[in-house]
Amino acid sequence: MTDENGLPREGRGTLEPVRGQRVGVLDIGSNSIRLVVYDHAGRSPIPVFNEKALCGLGRGVTETGNLPVEGMASALLNIDRFNQIAKAMRVRHLDVVATSAVRDAANGPGFVAELERRIGHPVDVISGDEEARLSALGVLSGFPEADGVVGDLGGGSLELIDVSNRRLGDHATMPLGPLRIGETAGGQGRRLTAVVDGHLKSAPWLSRLEDRTLYAVGGAWRSIAKAHMVRTSYPIEVIHGYAVERNALSDYLTSLIRIPKKAAKNVPGVSRRRGDSIPTAALVLQRVLAKGKPSRVVFSAFGLREGCLYDRLTDGERDKDPLLMAADEIARETNRFAPHPNTVYGWLTPMFPLLAERDARLVKALCMLSDIAWSEHPSYRGEHGFLRVLRLPVAGLDHADRVFLAIGILVRYVGHTDLAAARAVEQLLDPARRALAIQVGHALRLGLTLSGGATTLLRRTKLEALPAGGFTLKLSGEALALLGDVVDRRVATLSSAIGAPITVAQGPPRRSRAAAVSRQQRPG
Repeated sequence: MTDENGLPREGRGTLEPVRGQRVGVLDIGSNSIRLVVYDHAGRSPIPVFNEKALCGLGRGVTETGNLPVEGMASALLNIDRFNQIAKAMRVRHLDVVATSAVRDAANGPGFVAELERRIGHPVDVISGDEEARLSALGVLSGFPEADGVVGDLGGGSLELIDVSNRRLGDHATMPLGPLRIGETAGGQGRRLTAVVDGHLKSAPWLSRLEDRTLYAVGGAWRSIAKAHMVRTSYPIEVIHGYAVERNALSDYLTSLIRIPKKAAKNVPGVSRRRGDSIPTAALVLQRVLAKGKPSRVVFSAFGLREGCLYDRLTDGERDKDPLLMAADEIARETNRFAPHPNTVYGWLTPMFPLLAERDARLVKALCMLSDIAWSEHPSYRGEHGFLRVLRLPVAGLDHADRVFLAIGILVRYVGHTDLAAARAVEQLLDPARRALAIQVGHALRLGLTLSGGATTLLRRTKLEALPAGGFTLKLSGEALALLGDVVDRRVATLSSAIGAPITVAQGPPRRSRAAAVSRQQRPG
């Protein structure tokens, strides 16, 4: 079976996104085994459990042809634990997938049979092509507009696949995982480079990566991203969406390649258990950069596991915006009065009529999240709201977008950006977008103050642009009671932020729905 891109598809069914019905993926890789349980199977699922065990199933497979006895014992022990956890969490659907080491080892089928007997669940040993496809779908679920090549480095193999316009293109799988290639080449400089370059020649289409983006997936490459963050004192500790220009990253990779394996365990930001694979993983990444010449590398926390879920969604569900879906769900759980998500957005958009598409969706998300910190201590609402939004485990936004949302929320709560955490990250946002986030934050501050958080009251008011410049805040007769000193201050502050006058005026009386219906039915 193939999908619409001509790639193998191994008969996966669909999952309906039902809130409260957990789903999970047990990923049996060459180096690590990981169970992730998600709150539901929707467009923007949030992990409620995420744990890995470094079992090293692929260690020695190249030399012996078999999975190591110690690795299998460790894997079975940890999978027994994961199986019990999944059952206790009442996971309604669990994908169990095994990759390079299991599919290539002579004793892989025996290991799978024992595993299936113990957990009472089928294990899907996927092909290299299917692994590439699922990894790319995972990246598309996290970056819907991805354009470039997805590279997924596991312990045993490297999968490369072209992505553009939400479609998958040329792909290749190569035995270049650190556990395997280190054994093949003896881990020695030039010899190792020659092995990597030799395999990369089998993907001549990689030249089309030039001046596009490489999306880097896999535990070893994410460790490199984390180490680079520490090295550069990067202010956001979120790997997903971390972007580095090619030349800057290549220079850093050179320094990692030269580190002896034992010393790599001491690289700040790198787990000691992951350390031995870092020099080899750095070399593979550097050779991919040299071959493809992308403009930048974007690290993705979304890969095969997220691809397993995305693959089971309907086309209609896939087309939804993951950020807005997540923001809507968070709003339903955190907002005091559960308003319709478009109420606040519709109220303030007359003040921002020319938003770029990128910013329009962020403003909409800000409106949904505008009550996220109401239950915190008043003295800390701004700080807690800022940090929570900055670090949200959601897809569909880059790091600059995170800063935009966080600054908007901070201003919504405290009316300024004078917070050390905000000063540390605001350089990631260009001045024009920072100014927009502040203005939207002040507009939200006015709207939430005017309505007391019961934002349905905003339907009795209206912001209108004046032909000569500036804006009018119109309130119907009954809504005039919402005015007061604190609202006056919010109006003045918003006026200063947008650099335009705002007047308050009485609008026409608000007709009730019943009166409107009665008038429509009156005989002519």
